[in-house]
Amino acid sequence: MSAARTGVAPDARQAGQRVDEVLDRLAATGDRAACAAAEELVRGLMEFYGAGLARIAERLGDQGLAPLLDDELVASLLALHDLNPEDVHLRIGRALRSAPEQPELLGFDPVSGILRLSVAAGGGCGCGGADAGTDGVPRGVADALAAFAPEVTSVEVEKAAPAPALLQIGARPQTPARVR
Repeated sequence: MSAARTGVAPDARQAGQRVDEVLDRLAATGDRAACAAAEELVRGLMEFYGAGLARIAERLGDQGLAPLLDDELVASLLALHDLNPEDVHLRIGRALRSAPEQPELLGFDPVSGILRLSVAAGGGCGCGGADAGTDGVPRGVADALAAFAPEVTSVEVEKAAPAPALLQIGARPQTPARVR
C-alpha cells in the first residue's frame, strides 16, 4: 500500500539521501554510462514532478497556496521548482520563526547566498547554547532553512553576547544578638 493511502508521509530528507546514495554507488562502479543514465532519469523525474506542481500552483493561485506554505515539505518542493510565491526574504523569516533556536537575522546577500545570523551564546543560568552543528549553525535552523529557503548556500553565525550572570539575592544573614 502506498504512503498516500496509509496516511504516512515519506520523509523527504531520507528520500533525498537515498537518491544521493544510489547515485554515489553507481558512480563508484565506474560505469559512466549507467551513472549518466541514472542522473538523466533523476532529472527527468524532477522535471515531470515539477511540471505537475506548476500546474497545481497555477490552478490554486497564490491565495490557494498560502495555507500550504507553513508545511516544510510543500514549501521545500515549491522552492525547489521555483514555484513558491513568497520571496526569499519572507521564506527566510518563516524558516527562522519555525526554528526552535530563534536566531536574529543580521542580513542576507542574495548574490552569494550568504545568510548572517546572531545566535544566543548560552543563558545566564549557566545552561549551554543551542544544539549546533560543526559550522556553528543550530541544527533546527539549518533544517528550516533547507526546507523554506534553499537559496541560502552558507550561514555565517555570530555569537550574541551572553546574558549577564544571574545573581542570587537573599535575605541578609542575621547577626546573633550580643549579650551584655
